[in-house]
Amino acid sequence: MNIQSFAMPSAAYTNPTAYGDLTGANLFAWAASHLLVDEKFMTLFSLLFGAGVCLFAERAEARGGRSAGLHYRRMFWLLLIGLAHGYLLWAGDFLVTYAVCGCLVFLLRNRAPVALLVTGLLVMSVASFLSVSVGLIAPALPEAETADIAAAWAPAAAEIEASLRAYRGDWLAQQGQRVPDTLMMQTTVLPFLTLWKATGVMLLGMALYRWRILDATRSDSFYSRLALIGFGVGTPVVAAGIWWNFAGGWSWERSFFLGFQFNYWGSLAMALGYVGLVMLAIRRRWFPALQARLAAAGRMAFTNYLAQTVLCTTIFYGHGFGLFGSVERWQMLLVVFGVWALELWWSPLVLRRYRYGPLEWGWRTLTYARIPAR
Repeated sequence: MNIQSFAMPSAAYTNPTAYGDLTGANLFAWAASHLLVDEKFMTLFSLLFGAGVCLFAERAEARGGRSAGLHYRRMFWLLLIGLAHGYLLWAGDFLVTYAVCGCLVFLLRNRAPVALLVTGLLVMSVASFLSVSVGLIAPALPEAETADIAAAWAPAAAEIEASLRAYRGDWLAQQGQRVPDTLMMQTTVLPFLTLWKATGVMLLGMALYRWRILDATRSDSFYSRLALIGFGVGTPVVAAGIWWNFAGGWSWERSFFLGFQFNYWGSLAMALGYVGLVMLAIRRRWFPALQARLAAAGRMAFTNYLAQTVLCTTIFYGHGFGLFGSVERWQMLLVVFGVWALELWWSPLVLRRYRYGPLEWGWRTLTYARIPAR
């Protein structure tokens, strides 16, 4: 999902008809990534982040420390890094969302798994309720207000051109577009959408952690059923969303508030399917060499996340190769595979010599206010 935000004007992510060709190989690339990847791995990372909150607290308390103080210090530094990341490098930052949601879910970490599950689903439902409510009443709003909604959904050529010119320019020129884009993400998208989904999914991740689903200790049959049910439910729901949006011509009345519901919920089911598949692969030791590289990349997730920003902004923005808005959707997939190949290559190399990735080491240093072993 991130590659579209790096490579194209922001409207093209939610509305693929807003910019660029959407036929042939480009249509296939968009549909495949939307069906299999978009929101699924962000949901998976949110599940793991919620589980990580529980694990961090348990380890801190086992060492006799005050888990709350350490956790909130950890989230404070994550917030600052996220703000710098968003306002200085890339408007699509998600670290701020994780920091805010991480502060909230910590308060519920000791709840029973069933309570975490129910609360998580209820919290997720808030964004759906808000969006569906607006979607039902929006067509009846005054023409001036619906015109604003339509312009946000499918920006005018002049607005698209301004975005292209800004991100193809130098760093200072980019700031004129990046700062308002980031501010919009944090004042509109965060409170009305990502806050609710990320918080809800983190609570679900805590429940999975309490049930010991994420440590590969359940049976092969359990993880097989989880994968089959997750993909069996989620894939048709997401596919139905693709049909719904194309059948309605990607009009804002049909797609802006209502059309994303399919992927909003379908991505959760598919993320659970991926959990089942990954746990089954670990238990059966499928592709051990690849697993080792993926595990190393996971241990360096913070470093790799920001490294992706550096690499992709260098490829697409004007301080680098300036390809923003010039790359076809199918070509973006080649960039994704290339970045992943680099991260799977360098992560094991770093961890052979050091205990932590560079940003993991820095974050840990700031959290504990002491320099950890390298």
